[in-house]
Amino acid sequence: MVGGNPLHDAFGFRYWNPSNVPGAPFAEYITKGSIGRFHGFMACLIKAAFTIAGPDYVAMTAGEAELPRRTLPKAFNSVLYRLATFFIVGSLSMGILVPYNDSNLRSAISNARPGAGSSPYVIAMERLKIPVLPHIVNALILFSAFSAGNSYVFCASRTLLGLALEGKAPHIFTRCNKDGVPIYAVGLTLGIALLSFLQLSTDTAIVLQWFVNLVTSSQLLNYAIISYTYLRFYKALRAQGIPRTSLPLVTTFQPFCGYYAFLGTLVMAFVGGYPVFLSGRWDIATFLFSYGMIGATPILFCYWKFFHKTTWPKLEDITFFDEERRAVDKYEANASLNVPPPTRMDRFWKMVLWY
Repeated sequence: MVGGNPLHDAFGFRYWNPSNVPGAPFAEYITKGSIGRFHGFMACLIKAAFTIAGPDYVAMTAGEAELPRRTLPKAFNSVLYRLATFFIVGSLSMGILVPYNDSNLRSAISNARPGAGSSPYVIAMERLKIPVLPHIVNALILFSAFSAGNSYVFCASRTLLGLALEGKAPHIFTRCNKDGVPIYAVGLTLGIALLSFLQLSTDTAIVLQWFVNLVTSSQLLNYAIISYTYLRFYKALRAQGIPRTSLPLVTTFQPFCGYYAFLGTLVMAFVGGYPVFLSGRWDIATFLFSYGMIGATPILFCYWKFFHKTTWPKLEDITFFDEERRAVDKYEANASLNVPPPTRMDRFWKMVLWY
C-alpha cells in the first residue's frame, strides 16, 4: 500500500476510489443503481456464509481430546482471533490489492479456473510482479485443503457415528476398528468427497456450485439449531439455579449472542437463494439446492417427533448429564497426574496457534 512492493507503487486505497474503478467501492450486481449495489453486497454476504463452518467443529473433538476441559477452552478462545485474521483481514487485503473488475479475476470466475490460478492472492502478486510468492500460495492452499479435508472427514464421520449410536442412522456405521476409528462412517464420508472431482470440468463445476449452495444452507440451519439449543441450555441453567460460573468456559454478552446467532443464521438460510426469485433468473435446480434443506429439516424433525413419540422437556426437567460429567471429572483428575511439563516446542506451537 505504501510502496514496499517491487514496483514501488504506493497504491493505498486506489481501488476503492470510484474515479479509478467505476462502481467502487460497492459494485452493482444484477441491476443498476442502489438496488444493484445492494444485490452486490448480498452476493458477497451469501458467499461469506459458506465459510461459517469451523468453530463448531472444535466442540466435536471433545470426545477424543485429552483433558478436554483444559484444552478446549483455549481452543475456543483462539477461534475468534483466527477468524478475524484469516477471513476479515484477508478479505480486506484482497479488496485493497485487486479491483473487483480485474480482467484476470473475472476470467478465472467465469471460466471456473481450478487451483490457485483463480486466487486473488496470486492475481495480486502477478499485478505487483512478485515472482516467488504465487508458488508459496500454491503450497499453502495445498496444505490448507488437506487440513480442511481432514477436519471435515473427522467431523462428518463422527456425526454419522453419533447418529448411528442413537438409532438415527444404519447400525453398520457404529462399527469401529481396533483403534476406535468408525471405518464405515469414514468410508462413506470419503466417498462423498469424490464429488470434488466435478471441479475438473467447467460444466460440472456448475453442479459443484449446487452442492456448495446445499452445504451452505445446511451449515446455516445447523448453526441456527445450535444457537437455539444453547438458548434452551442457558434458560434451563437459570430455571434450576445453576450458576454459569460452574462451567469450564463462560462467554460474555449472553444470551444476546445466542439470539443474534439464531436470528442471523436463520435469516441467511432463507435469503441464500433469493436471486432465483428475481425477474428472468428462475432456475429449478438452483432453487432446490438452495432451499431443499429448509424443506427437509422440519419434515425430518416432525417425522421423528411423531413416530418416536419424543417429548419436549420443560426447563426444570432438563438434565445435564450428571453421570457423564462425573466420569469426565474422574478421568481428568487421574490424567492430570501424568501430564508432562511443556517442552520448548509445545510453547512454540502455543505462541503460533494462539491458545
